[in-house]
Amino acid sequence: MSLLSVDIAAAGYGPATVLRDIAFDVPAGGRTVILGANGAGKTTVLRTISGLCDVTGSIRLGGDELVGLPPYRVAAAGIAHVPQGRGTFGDLTVRENLLVGGATRPHRTAAMDADRWMDRFPRLAERSGRPASGLSGGEQQLLAIARALMSAPRLLLLDEPSLGLAPKITTDLFATLDELCAETGTAMLLVEQNAQLALGIADHALVIESGRITMRGPATELRDNDDVRRAYLGV
Repeated sequence: MSLLSVDIAAAGYGPATVLRDIAFDVPAGGRTVILGANGAGKTTVLRTISGLCDVTGSIRLGGDELVGLPPYRVAAAGIAHVPQGRGTFGDLTVRENLLVGGATRPHRTAAMDADRWMDRFPRLAERSGRPASGLSGGEQQLLAIARALMSAPRLLLLDEPSLGLAPKITTDLFATLDELCAETGTAMLLVEQNAQLALGIADHALVIESGRITMRGPATELRDNDDVRRAYLGV
C-alpha cells in the first residue's frame, strides 16, 4: 500500500520550473532513494513534498492531498524533513533541539521521547546540555535525524545526510538509518550522492536528470545497471 503518492506535472520556484512529470510512490515502511547529478532537481522534489515550492499536480500522504497546504500542516500530517546542512539550532542545546522537534506533541510525551532518543544515541546524551553548534558534523546529523523523529513521522525526508562527513562516519550513519527505519516502521525518501550506501539500504530507486525521472526500479536492479554503475558508483 502506498503511503506517499507523488504526481507532479510541474514544480519550481516562481517562474522557474525545475521539475516536470515526476510521478512515483513510496509504500508504507518503504525506502526510496533519489539519485542524480548536482542540479538535477533532487532537492526540489523533497522541498515540493514539504510544501516549499510552487507545484501543479497532486501529492498525497495516506490518501490525503498535501498540495496547497502550508509547510507546518504538511509536517503535522506526518512528514519530517531533514534538509541539507542539517538545520539544527546552533544556540539551543541538544535536548532543546529535540524538544523543538516534538513541539506539536504533549510536553510530557515529547520529554519522554527526548530521553528515548538520547538513550538510543549515547553521544547525544553525553552532550545533552551543550549547544548544537559545538557538536561535530556527524553528531549534528544524528541530532537532526533524532529531532525529525521526535514528531513520530510516517515519512522521513533526508537530503544528502552524508554531506561533509568522513567515510567512516557516513557508513555508521547509514547503518543507523537502516536500523531506525526497521525499528520504527518509518518510511524514508532519501536524496544522496553516495549511491553505493544509499542503494544498500533502499528498496526502490529513481534517477532524475534535468528535472525528469529517467530511470526507476528496485534498488538491487539499479545497483547492477551498467549506466548507473558508471555514472554513480564509479564502476
